[in-house]
Amino acid sequence: MAENKMLKFVSLEQQTPPKRSAEERVNDFAEIYATFVQPSAQAQASRCSQCGIPFCQVHCPLSNNIPDWLKLTAEGRLQEAYELSQATNSMPEVCGRICPQDRLCEGNCVIEKDFNSVTIGSVEKFLTDTAWENGWVKPRKPRKELGQSVGIIGAGPAGLAAAEMLRAKGYEVHVYDRYDRVGGLLVYGIPGFKLEKQVIGRRADLLKDQGVTFHLNFEIGRDASLADLKAKHDALLIATGVYKARDVAVPGSGLAGVVPAMTYLTTSNKVGLGDTVPEFESGALDANGKNVIVIGGGDTAMDCVRTAVRQGAKSVKCLYRRDRENMPGSMREVKNAEEEGVEFVWLSAPQAFLGDSQVTAVKAHRMRLGLPDSSGRQTPEVIEGSSTNLPADLVVKALGFDPEDLPKLFGAPELSVSRWGTVKVDFKTQMTNVEGVFAAGDIVRGASLVVWAIRDGRDVADQMHSYLQAKADAAIAKAS
Repeated sequence: MAENKMLKFVSLEQQTPPKRSAEERVNDFAEIYATFVQPSAQAQASRCSQCGIPFCQVHCPLSNNIPDWLKLTAEGRLQEAYELSQATNSMPEVCGRICPQDRLCEGNCVIEKDFNSVTIGSVEKFLTDTAWENGWVKPRKPRKELGQSVGIIGAGPAGLAAAEMLRAKGYEVHVYDRYDRVGGLLVYGIPGFKLEKQVIGRRADLLKDQGVTFHLNFEIGRDASLADLKAKHDALLIATGVYKARDVAVPGSGLAGVVPAMTYLTTSNKVGLGDTVPEFESGALDANGKNVIVIGGGDTAMDCVRTAVRQGAKSVKCLYRRDRENMPGSMREVKNAEEEGVEFVWLSAPQAFLGDSQVTAVKAHRMRLGLPDSSGRQTPEVIEGSSTNLPADLVVKALGFDPEDLPKLFGAPELSVSRWGTVKVDFKTQMTNVEGVFAAGDIVRGASLVVWAIRDGRDVADQMHSYLQAKADAAIAKAS
């Protein structure tokens, strides 16, 4: 009787790939986790209980076939495991690195309560890196060309996922992006210690090999209007993401040294890529030797505090108005930040930024959690008379993102948006109110996770395919 290679969680403890020490990793922007070696990956995959209702899959936005590719990994059938994992995921090498697995698949693993969850993300990263190393990752070439073209605005995760799917179906795909590199948020918003840039570079090269054409440094509203692109293509997809920083309405917000998170992270990432950025060269956006305060409690705030540590900050504090238990960011990221020397000031919020022309301190008041609001979360309340001044030479506001005014930016006043500024779509077809123009990702759902953007990009590709096929059929019928 063949040995059952699964259900090893009762005898095998959870193990994660080696993590570099905090003392070592704060000196560079390289990823902090090593990749599993094959025996370790197989052993950890064998801890999967192969449960009847795989909650890991249920809670994965992409509905990845996690138990199946874990079983194949445990059996050493790595290429088959990779093929299965990429069947539902356009960027498994990205999700294996930056998905908050502790809140999604791993956080819902049925063995998690008593035995600690299967390390799904680490196995996914191992599988995909092994696939790249062995040449198993191939461009998805179409079986035939369909003779129709698609324009995609935005080379972030939603746009890239849609581009891959549409090109594989046989469409001519053109992707337009205002940045000079493919990847959007993946390149300019996420630091290298979570996602090294060569990971995105090789995915971009794969899409180029597949036949996707990229138009970089191309800004809609400057180089072309939405109407111009609509006239050029049979269908358009808006997948710009959301980048407009939310602000905090307190005195001193306009002081030098008070900056939005994306401005700070983009500068750091550009410098890491070898670009010359005047604001960094002048020291304005360099944390070296400074007292840094980051305001916010999400994953972007964690990216900012950990970036400041690596830039050589004198001190780094994170102010968050709720407590640790109510923090929206990944607890794994909080732990990594604490290991690297970040101080968290819980139940604290800015009252004012102090200084003449340059910020010198943050006046913060203490908070307490009151009654729950409509979402069920306890509402932060100010404790009167609790103000304190915290020294600060650089303040980074990581308070979330809102959409830009796309109708104005794109020269398309007819484009319908919600009261939050997100693009309105028919949720059955994902088409906007403008015929042939679709939208997906954060520009529709609001700021969210990369994995949701990938899911939205794949879904909208199917809807665009249905629309284009109907359009082609109608043209044939009219011609006959």
